[in-house]
Amino acid sequence: MRVQPHMEPRQISRGILTICGGVAFLVLNDAIAKLLTDRYDPIQIIFLRNLIAVPMIVAAVIVLRGSHALRTRHPGLHALRGLLILLGAYLYFTSLRFLPLAEATALIFSAPIFITALSVPLLGEAVGWRRWGAVLLGFIGVVIVVQPGAAGFQLAALLPVAAAVLYSLFMISARWVGPTEGLWTMMLFVMLFPMLYAAPFALWAWVPVQAQDLWLFVAIAIFGSLGITLIGQAFRLAPAAVVAPFDYTALVWATALGWLIWGDLLEFWTIVGALIIVASGIIIVLREAAQPR
Repeated sequence: MRVQPHMEPRQISRGILTICGGVAFLVLNDAIAKLLTDRYDPIQIIFLRNLIAVPMIVAAVIVLRGSHALRTRHPGLHALRGLLILLGAYLYFTSLRFLPLAEATALIFSAPIFITALSVPLLGEAVGWRRWGAVLLGFIGVVIVVQPGAAGFQLAALLPVAAAVLYSLFMISARWVGPTEGLWTMMLFVMLFPMLYAAPFALWAWVPVQAQDLWLFVAIAIFGSLGITLIGQAFRLAPAAVVAPFDYTALVWATALGWLIWGDLLEFWTIVGALIIVASGIIIVLREAAQPR
């Protein structure tokens, strides 16, 4: 792995620390969502999270970039991306009702596999045999975690895999937006459109929010927004090949929180499959970074 020569080690360290912080916030976001799914429908959780987050993001954009940063040249594309991320989040939050946090996290990390596979028909990218090998390896890891046909197979294990496919489409669609849209603008519409889409369904499935849960909804909005922001910033501070592998520290956080809160212990084959998925993702990242631009 080669680091760009003009980048100082301090900046590289900042990038690594930033993505680790962002990943930790996103896992906290998922853990709170898992707690809330005991009492609320996932669509209501998504709606309230985004309803709280959108005003905070708008205020931050105006203060940091000015009101002109709220404008976009691609409203239709943002609307499509909002639908993809809403469906993906709904499937993933639903899976948290039935699966240990670490298992669901491991399966959602199959997204880089689908990104690589779908980039061929959707972006016209050339994928070499090494990356195709990493894709195959990743699929083997997913099968090991899901264990179709085994006695302990849960249909819910397919939900985070489906969410990973939707997330990969969401990530690929960012390439169509182009570099003219800023990070804050992208994040605003990622929250705004899902909130609008979720509103009628959330009202249909509405359960009165208990007073003791209000702080959890505020926390999930803050942690989710901070996680997305910090991860985006990490990729601006350091090369993707350096920071992207640290995305997988989420598995450490998810395993620790799953044990502390719910007493979950991962099965042997789940750990094996998760490690294979991680290895596949890191290979894909490193091969992607090695490609000429």
